[in-house]
Amino acid sequence: MKIIIQLFRIIVGALFIFSGFVKLVDPIGSQYKFQEYFSESVLNMEFLIPYALPFAIILIVAEILLGVMILIGYKPKTTVWSLLIITVIFLFLTWYSAYYNKVTDCGCFGDAIKLTPWETFYKNVILIALIVVLLIKVELINPIFKGKIPKIITFLSLGIFLFIVQHVLTHLPIIDFRAYAVGKNLQEGMQYPADGSIPPVHDFMLEDTRQDLAPVLLEKEKVMLVIVYNLDKSDVKGFPAIKDIANKAIQKGYTVYGVSASFSDDLNLAKEKYNLPFEFLFCDETTLKTMIRANPGVIILNKGTVTQKKNWVDVYDLEL
Repeated sequence: MKIIIQLFRIIVGALFIFSGFVKLVDPIGSQYKFQEYFSESVLNMEFLIPYALPFAIILIVAEILLGVMILIGYKPKTTVWSLLIITVIFLFLTWYSAYYNKVTDCGCFGDAIKLTPWETFYKNVILIALIVVLLIKVELINPIFKGKIPKIITFLSLGIFLFIVQHVLTHLPIIDFRAYAVGKNLQEGMQYPADGSIPPVHDFMLEDTRQDLAPVLLEKEKVMLVIVYNLDKSDVKGFPAIKDIANKAIQKGYTVYGVSASFSDDLNLAKEKYNLPFEFLFCDETTLKTMIRANPGVIILNKGTVTQKKNWVDVYDLEL
């Protein structure tokens, strides 16, 4: 029995660490997912939407930290009970998503691995079964290090995880699992897979008042897209830097456009207020949020291939 408990302990710990890590490197993705859950059409808890990001960060850090704690055996009883509570929460959310077909991807593994709601639900059922066994035999979970080392590892891990969160929120995800990652070609991403499923890059249109300019821009060698998915939610402190880098890009022969889902009248006012040297095109807000976790942010394209992505705080690091 002791061997089984240690095996279950490793499986549960590794799964929680992996699941937490793929979300830790991109907490804004989890924020968007919780906003979807809290929306009127799903849980109808819209009063929680403003707190989606801190809620996501707390849950992500707790998930990965508990994975570390179960592996090293720090406070096993508290850890196993906490793992059970979190998994029950996930079980309810995935059941709700699957049964009512409300959220097609629960985001349990971020953008790294896509599972259907039912697949995730059954994964959580198995996980709960493993955790219950660990809870029954919790006395067999012993620290793998003596003295205060497990406590030191736990708090050191917590500090590292919080540092990673702060870093990716200030800049961009340190690992990008999405179809718009640096090195990805958008035309290739628009091709339908052999199974007929939706292509990774979809709803990607760059529209002016007359037409979709995406096909033209994806053939150009030097294209800069300034992404402002929602003007009202943008960090206006970033527009002076955006103006400077856009002027520099234009001088070096780049085609520069802003891209937003906001109303054109509001965008024209912002363009005039901040003296932005480019016109805005329209694109779906969800697509823009997927393209880059920044508002505003900059994407550089070379014949449809993403060559650089920067949050506005890092635009002066762009190689033009």
